[in-house]
Amino acid sequence: MAEDPLLPARLALERGEYGSCLRLLEPLAAAHPASTGLGGTLRLLMVTALLGQGNDAGAVACCRSLRACLDLDVRSQAKDLQLILEAPPLQRPANWSLSLPVLGGADALEGRAKATASQRRQAPTPVSPPPPPVGPTRAPVGFAVVVVAVLLLLTSLLSGCLRVDTDLRFGPPGRLQLRQTLSSKTGRLLPWQRQFVSDLKAAPLERATALGIETHRGVVSLTSASVASQEINRLLALTATTAADLGGLALPPPTLALRERNWLLGAQQQFSLEVDLRQVGALPGLDLSVALGPLGRGAVRSAQPRASQPEGDGVRWGLAIGALNRLELVSWRWSRLGLGGIAILLLLALALALQRLRWQAGFGWPELPAPEKP
Repeated sequence: MAEDPLLPARLALERGEYGSCLRLLEPLAAAHPASTGLGGTLRLLMVTALLGQGNDAGAVACCRSLRACLDLDVRSQAKDLQLILEAPPLQRPANWSLSLPVLGGADALEGRAKATASQRRQAPTPVSPPPPPVGPTRAPVGFAVVVVAVLLLLTSLLSGCLRVDTDLRFGPPGRLQLRQTLSSKTGRLLPWQRQFVSDLKAAPLERATALGIETHRGVVSLTSASVASQEINRLLALTATTAADLGGLALPPPTLALRERNWLLGAQQQFSLEVDLRQVGALPGLDLSVALGPLGRGAVRSAQPRASQPEGDGVRWGLAIGALNRLELVSWRWSRLGLGGIAILLLLALALALQRLRWQAGFGWPELPAPEKP
């Protein structure tokens, strides 16, 4: 894949070099209008850098320019940020804040010492100093935006408002197809889903194993072609590792294995899948499941810790959070070439048997009629 043109700006933003990030993005912004996908993405990076510099007005103007972006996700993020930036500041009670006295207006230390000494001679009892003045304070808008963004991310991760369905379809011998759906129960894409899609698009993948990614109303759909089981194992490891990194978890990638014994009429397949979720804590509402098909009855030999349930032409297996999940299948795939060869042999044997019956009846070999004599 081509190198990401926004990678230097992203690295500068991660290091806190907001000025360098803006200098790298300004030429790209001039070349790519806000209506394009790349132009919208780089302007979102500019909004973050402007907020880091405390330039709230520039960040709001940049968000307004993204109203013309054709990318629905970018336009939605810009709208959310603009609402946060333009929100009026909350009025806090006076006893919630504390202001320090101005040091420049205080008396000199020597004069204060003399005055204190004279007061001690005049009054034997010490007088307590007056309390410091208080007044309303206003929190920085940039810090508030960062706090709100972090809270939204933590809420989307810890609330468990996601349903992840993984569908593995068995194709020709040795090949599988992966379909994965991440559904938000809110009906809108969560920040976690947007970042997940962005990371997957930036991941280096082979052309044969590329993922088709679609987003629609809070649903992220991933689809691969029918490829070898080793490639499907890499795709599963990529999606699981990307999701775990976004959640701050260190999870081992899923392990998928498909072994086949090819016979004349078909192939016997032994399939195993292991998903280790022991490092994941209990998240209410998080639903993980794997569907496999087409499969015959009795194909499931072992499913732990949860049993599989029949569904359509296959089975659905629910994953248990905080446990080691294992599934083993044994199925038979008929070979079209082998079945066709057997059918041809049977038809040839039938034709020979009929010809033998014809000979035994005395008809002999079939002949053309003899020509008539003049």
